[in-house]
Amino acid sequence: MKRWLKMAAGAAAITLATAGCAGSGSGDSTNSSAPASNGSLTVWLMTGTAPESLTNSLHKEFEDAHPGVKVKYEIQQWNGIQQKLTTALASDNPPDVIELGNTQTPAFANQGVLADLTSSVGDFNGAQWLQGLKASGEYDGKTYGVPFYAANREVIYRKDMFEQAGITATPKTRAEWLDAITKLKAKFGSDPEFQALYQPGQNWYELLSFIWDEGGDIAQANGKSFKATLDSAQAKAGLEFYKQLTDASGTKAPKDADEATPQQAGIYGAGKVAMMIGVPGEADTAAKTDPSIKEKSGAFPIPGKSADKSAPVFLGGSNLVIPANSKNAAAAKDYVKLFSTPKYQTELAKAGYVPGTSTDVSALDANPLTKVMAEASKNGRAVPTSPKWGDVESGQNPIKDMLTAYLTGTKTLDQATADANAALDKLIGG
Repeated sequence: MKRWLKMAAGAAAITLATAGCAGSGSGDSTNSSAPASNGSLTVWLMTGTAPESLTNSLHKEFEDAHPGVKVKYEIQQWNGIQQKLTTALASDNPPDVIELGNTQTPAFANQGVLADLTSSVGDFNGAQWLQGLKASGEYDGKTYGVPFYAANREVIYRKDMFEQAGITATPKTRAEWLDAITKLKAKFGSDPEFQALYQPGQNWYELLSFIWDEGGDIAQANGKSFKATLDSAQAKAGLEFYKQLTDASGTKAPKDADEATPQQAGIYGAGKVAMMIGVPGEADTAAKTDPSIKEKSGAFPIPGKSADKSAPVFLGGSNLVIPANSKNAAAAKDYVKLFSTPKYQTELAKAGYVPGTSTDVSALDANPLTKVMAEASKNGRAVPTSPKWGDVESGQNPIKDMLTAYLTGTKTLDQATADANAALDKLIGG
């Protein structure tokens, strides 16, 4: 997920921890009564996340409430962060608050290096947590990560092209989406460079939406491990629609690469594409090619099978964690608690991100693209919380291989799903 986050960071990456008071309780591995022992609280957040104005305000408020404690704020780079985190979390003196990608959290929880925050969920505004991120911070029935922020995909489209093609309303169903593509191709298809929808062959986060919309999943919990379900009827139906959409789209995207290879925003910005599926910030990236593209662009949620609900979306984002070996656990919990308050959650939303510990997303309404993202996030989900999920995304991703094999005709639907299911089981099944 890290590569997706780097892309999303251009559109959505925020990071910060927050303060207040945290109570102690049984089952909570943090020491909630001891003061910060060394006079400082070390916080690691990722580059491109929290706006400086937010962190300045947060740190001042925290330090004012904790005399003698200084926040040591360190911004980390995505490149090489996995090894740096592994080393830091295993040490006797780790940072006190760390931002982890939501797919990283279960792996570190499994290693026993994160504090169990289960009894403190209420202190962190737990009733307001974004449900899709909430699941990513849980492992083996306990909570280790506090939702930080999220971003999710939507359909970004050219309003002017839709109008010229006679499309008077954005699609709410898959059938309406395909009909819009037909109308766009009828209007602009004489241009050999035109693409109604730029559709990379390996956009597997998009595929998740279709599988979930069919009522399926890519894997299901099996005790502490997971059982791959890519060969289920529901997963096959989702894959079939992905192919139907790709075949109809007129896309010129490679079938053996994802949306980052090449970067789809640049292609959309070149002016020959009517739609792409991405995060809102990709419109900003597209504007580097054509500054007028932002004003020409709108967004709608990924359509579902029926008009009453859009398709579920993958929530990419981060959690805030406290290392099990933190020497300043009580102050760390206060810091996370402060960030979980409406004041700082609203600041996150103003910056363009779906806040992790607040259901108030009204600050995202000012931008039509982020407004759609926020609405779609209510039906957001995370990938299976397997501690081995990182191996799926960092290695030979079986879901990507499945997509390419089926789209190119190298394998039949049954062959592609069976092979991918077996490969996924080897990665996360044990």
